[in-house]
Amino acid sequence: MKKSVIFGAMTVAGLAAGAAAAGTLEDVKARGKLNCGVTTGLVGFAAPDANGEWEGFDVAVCRAVAAAVLGDGSAVEFVPTTGKTRFTALASGEIDMLARNTTWTFSRDVDLKFTFVGVNYYDGQGFMVPKELGVSSAKDLDGATVCIQTGTTTELNLADFFRANNISYEPVPIETNAEAQQQYLAGACDVYTTDASGLAATRATFEAPGDHALLPEIISKEPLGPLVRHGDDAWGDVVRWTLNALITAEELGVTSANIGEMAANTNNPEVARLLGTEGNLGEMLGLDAGWAKAAIMVGGNYGEVFAKNIGEDTPIGLSRGLNAQWTNGGLIYSPPFR
Repeated sequence: MKKSVIFGAMTVAGLAAGAAAAGTLEDVKARGKLNCGVTTGLVGFAAPDANGEWEGFDVAVCRAVAAAVLGDGSAVEFVPTTGKTRFTALASGEIDMLARNTTWTFSRDVDLKFTFVGVNYYDGQGFMVPKELGVSSAKDLDGATVCIQTGTTTELNLADFFRANNISYEPVPIETNAEAQQQYLAGACDVYTTDASGLAATRATFEAPGDHALLPEIISKEPLGPLVRHGDDAWGDVVRWTLNALITAEELGVTSANIGEMAANTNNPEVARLLGTEGNLGEMLGLDAGWAKAAIMVGGNYGEVFAKNIGEDTPIGLSRGLNAQWTNGGLIYSPPFR
């Protein structure tokens, strides 16, 4: 078993090294389209709408990168991936970047040879149960059946939590969030555990969301963010600084509504550098001067993207919390544009 795990890790790492050597930035430009890995469907984060158009918090990152590189936020091929398939898809070059509720961990960064370019959502693992179960704490789940996605950090977190609290559980392995929802609602498991944001998104799709409770325990740190292959530094810079552009835009008050005026009339040097009216940051990335402006115009700044897709006025109903700007007591923070 250990040999299989080691071989699998080496295979993914080898694929990543080979795919990165090609130079993804040039490939995307030549192709005229960004291949972006997303989840198989999680409302608010990445899911097709009634017309088959992908939308969501993570989808917005893909579209922003496409706009920065190609000048067109619609020039994206969305590739659905599961917890098991996502890393092979990235390592093999099937996708150019991964933007799907993926936790930045030591082994994924170092052993699997991926580069996380930043964090777009600070999360933690939680638990959802039917209210009729009468449970108010995860510590009361002794003997419960638990739906859990395979190939995720939640598996080890779950085992550690139950072991630390000297209680037992029976895992019900599932591949996708849709399968988890189906099994959970059918009563095949007492509990569904995944990132708390994912639980909120899933519950929002239920016919009777009020019949289900998110338990108070958050049992892990789950910094989620987009990732690329090791060794593909020019491409990693583009994805990293596109995410930073959305974050900085919110901090500096640049929105999708005022971006034209700000570009033309700002007295703030960092805004001018961000929007390409001063300096040569675009040239440093191998992009047009207006790359960040194009990225922001697609779906707005970080705050606009959050509010539209998963914020308190959406069915998902997430507060900013840790995902508030650093100036408002949160952890969202970008290095300066200079």
